[in-house]
Formats: sequence, structure tokens, C-alpha cells
Amino acid sequence: MITTELVKMVRRPRTWVSLLLLCGLPAIVAVFLGVTEIAPRPGEGPAFLSAVLSSGQLYPAAALAMVLPLFLPVSVAVVGGDSVAGEAGAGMLRYLLVRPVGRTRLLVAKLVALVAYVLLAVVLIVVTSYAMGVTMLGDAPPEALAGQDLLSSVSGTSLTRTELLLRVAATMLYVGVCMLGVGAIALFLSTLTDSALGAALGALAALITSQVLVTLDAAASVRPYLLTRYWLAWVDLFRDPILWRDIERGLALQAVYVLVFLAAAWANFATRDVTS
Repeated sequence: MITTELVKMVRRPRTWVSLLLLCGLPAIVAVFLGVTEIAPRPGEGPAFLSAVLSSGQLYPAAALAMVLPLFLPVSVAVVGGDSVAGEAGAGMLRYLLVRPVGRTRLLVAKLVALVAYVLLAVVLIVVTSYAMGVTMLGDAPPEALAGQDLLSSVSGTSLTRTELLLRVAATMLYVGVCMLGVGAIALFLSTLTDSALGAALGALAALITSQVLVTLDAAASVRPYLLTRYWLAWVDLFRDPILWRDIERGLALQAVYVLVFLAAAWANFATRDVTS
């Protein structure tokens, strides 16, 4: 069942269209930056975008900052919302459950496919943005590899190429975990309705509500528990030394969201009267 869901995800044109759009935005920005050589001022625009003209190796971090607030979670919400509701809307869910696969097994397979999509999206964004960054914005000279290819951290200290790559890899994992929180909400809503669009819109409503409340002083009492509160904590991975407090809180918060909404999805789907 898991293999079947993974194959279905890979074969769907909308999977690759969404991935193309996710990778397309950083690619377009890289072209403009490379041609004009005009970057935002420090403190303006997405994180690291003001520093990418000095080295294209920083561009993957800037690309993740570009897609994280909106484009990436929207894609995850659409895929998660379609997981169960899409099958019900197409009239296929009842026939899937006729086979001896079990509802829990089907839900696990949908979850695995969602996780695979998140990982694939993050990896492709980083790989394509690295290629575009190095191509359009330049790379450190070969002679700098002998311990001299130093890149500035957020704290102003230097990072070697290896350190930078390790921190980008850690950022990928952190962003992936954050997206699983959105995916879990979308998957839960997908078990409540036969409309994939309705489930995706519900997840997006939760996302937008969180983003608005995070910036609202009146909501300070609930801010630490909001879905998007620690999404940008990955920037602390590029400090020297790394500040772990918000990163650890972000991981713990996302774990709670994932566990709660996956449990709710299982409880609802296991007892749901499937008629379509």
C-alpha cells in the first residue's frame, strides 16, 4: 500500500507542477540578482538574500526563506488535503477500503506519501537553488578550498564551506518538520470531508490565522503555541555559536501538532462511515 501511494504521488502531474513552481521562484530571483547585481539592503527581504551576491553558496538558505512563509506550506496543504478527501471525491475511497488493507494501513500510507512529498520538495528547492546560485552569483575560487573559503555567519564570524553545507542540511530537516505540522492538519481535515479543496483551504485558514496572530501584540499569551511561531528559528543555525533554544521549542511544538492531528485523523477515519 505504501509503495502504491508513493507511485501515485510520483505519477501525478500536479506533483511535478507544484515542485516546478516551488523551484521556479528562487530560480527567477537568482536570474534577476545575477543580471542586475542588485541585492536587497541588509535587513530587507528574505533572510540571507542581501548577502548572496558575495557567494552563491548562501543562496539555498535564501531560497528556503523565500518559499517558507507561503509557497511551500500551500503546496503541502494541497497535497495533504487531497490525501483522503481526493479519493472520496473521486468515489474511490469505498473501493479502496473494500480490499483487505485496513483503514489504519491506508492512513499510514497516505502519511508516508505526504512525508515523501515534503522531503522531495525541500531537497529539490535546495539543489536547484544551489545550482542557480553558483551559476548566476558565483562561487568561491578553487584556491580558497585550503581552509580559506570563509563565509560570514549571521553573527559576523566565518563559516567554512563544509560548515555551511551542514547548516543548510540541518535547515532542510527543520523546515521539513515544520511542514509536517501543516500536513498533519490538512490530513486531519481531509478525513472530515469529501472535498480536497475544502480540506486544503481549512489548513490554509489555520496557517494564515497563525501568521496573523504571531504579529499581533494582543495575542502574546498564545503566541508561543501558534503553528508558525518558530518557523524562522532555523536562522539561528547560521549563528556562531548556534542558538538552540527556539529551534528546540520549534521542534517540540511541531511534534505536538503532528501527534495531536494525526491521532485525531486516525480516530475520525477509523470510525467514519464511508459512503463514497
